Amino acid sequence: MAQSRFASRSMFAALSVESSGEESEEEISESEVKSSATTSSAATEPPAPPIKMSKTAMKKAAKAARLEKLNSLAAEKPNGEITAKVVSSDSTEAGSFSGNLGDLEPEPPVELVDEAAVVSNHALKPPVTIPLEAAPPAKDPMELSYSVPTPEPEPSSELEALPIAPIEAPSSKQGAPPSDPENVKKRQNIFTRTLWTFIMIGVFIGLLLMGHAYMVLLVMLCQTLVYREVTALFVLAQSDKRDEIEGKDPWSKTLNWYFFAATNYFLYGESIIYYFKHVVFSEAQLLPFATNHRLISFALYTIGLMGFVLSLQKRYLRKQFGLFCWVHMSLLLIVVSSHFIVNNILEGLIWFWVPASLVICNDVFAYIWGMSIGRTPLIKLSPKKTVEGFVGAFISTVLFSLLWGSYFMRFNYMICPVHDLGVSAWSNVQCVPNPVFVWKDWQIPTPLATVLSTTLQTQITSISYVPYHLHLLSMSFFASLVAPFGGFFASGFKRAFNIKDFGHSIPGHGGMTDRMDCQFLMGVFTYVYYSSLIRQHNVTVGSILQNIVSGLSVDEQLELIVDLKKYLEGMGVPVPC
Repeated sequence: MAQSRFASRSMFAALSVESSGEESEEEISESEVKSSATTSSAATEPPAPPIKMSKTAMKKAAKAARLEKLNSLAAEKPNGEITAKVVSSDSTEAGSFSGNLGDLEPEPPVELVDEAAVVSNHALKPPVTIPLEAAPPAKDPMELSYSVPTPEPEPSSELEALPIAPIEAPSSKQGAPPSDPENVKKRQNIFTRTLWTFIMIGVFIGLLLMGHAYMVLLVMLCQTLVYREVTALFVLAQSDKRDEIEGKDPWSKTLNWYFFAATNYFLYGESIIYYFKHVVFSEAQLLPFATNHRLISFALYTIGLMGFVLSLQKRYLRKQFGLFCWVHMSLLLIVVSSHFIVNNILEGLIWFWVPASLVICNDVFAYIWGMSIGRTPLIKLSPKKTVEGFVGAFISTVLFSLLWGSYFMRFNYMICPVHDLGVSAWSNVQCVPNPVFVWKDWQIPTPLATVLSTTLQTQITSISYVPYHLHLLSMSFFASLVAPFGGFFASGFKRAFNIKDFGHSIPGHGGMTDRMDCQFLMGVFTYVYYSSLIRQHNVTVGSILQNIVSGLSVDEQLELIVDLKKYLEGMGVPVPC
């Protein structure tokens, strides 16, 4: 009985070693296991003849003997836990096992760690430390006992008799499905983008109400940020180790901003002289600035050109000339376009506010229609743009322009050209409105009027309109069909440099260039359209004063004052001294 149980114990140890991943060269036969068990058991039995064993079999037998020694030591130590015995279900079959709880009285067991599972890294997978106990030696010294974590288990099969790692219940965090980082990032981006959209709209409307001067400052700030983002793309790369030591051209950045300042001086000086002649030519301190403005501007540019030539270095020639061309193209596309936008503001805020709103409206509706029904790609440079979104945005922008423009044309503050930079939305602004804002009646032809009157059951002979409605249609067509190509141009530009955004000036929106790409093109079109078809070239006090100051001598100016005074007195107009 003891021999068969020891053979079962040996076979159990062999199975444990094989389950850990170690491949045995030979399998131990039942006779070999019995032989090794007979040698290590009772001393009274005659010694068995020596049997040849492989190295693997010898290792397994040694481990089984060591486990037997550990169990005999454990039987001598007290312990008070209830134990479960693992016994052999059949004494004649060494490889058959079954586990059951014995009806033993609680004895003081000893918890031991199965070192056989640790030796030579042959532990069961996954590694679990299980306390081992020896059953009371009085009943059966060969029985293994394990501490039971749960009260009175009843294993009924061979698999339940083997040590099983406890399964931990998943926590609430582990049980919940993991959130997708892409969706979280997308939601955060949408929230940030929406928040800053409302912030920009609020700032834009606030500056609009504060007056023309604040809108001019806003445009200048935007053009400065755009210029910085675009010129930053052209970096003078270091060509060799010598350049890394000596550094790059120290004058490149300085000259970039010098040309930017000189160009702004020339363009905005022209605007000030044109729109504020009555102020500039009436002040003696400003007269030299007004009469010699272009000469001063040319001198400033010449100084910059000379400085560029003097800064040329042999190892940077190609890059310096490339940067020179880059800067001038940026000045043409950014600063000149901003100059036209400022002129639109000075001609009347409506010529800036409505075109800019049309571009924003077209962008928003293109996104809405594209997300709703967009299926057909529009252009490869912008894969997210669709034909459906483009067409839907066109129709929406045309309808929006008629409603939006008709509302704001009712306010003198929006339609009057600037005469004083100190006015605001709360000022009492008065002017003679441009004829395009004056309502007119279109007489319907008699046959058509008869049909309409019969159909609508009311007398219709004319339709009221303002010419500005026709101009709104033209601007909405351009904002929907042409201005988006400014955005496509910017998309191609970004793809050329393998960047997503031009910068990070506006959280959630990228750089300022990403928001102003279409506005520059729309602003230039509005200025050219207004100056060609809408502007009235009337004689103003400023233009006459400019001719007097620049074309007449001091004696001729005095003579003009005397003659003008006589004329006014003859008309009965009191002339202040």
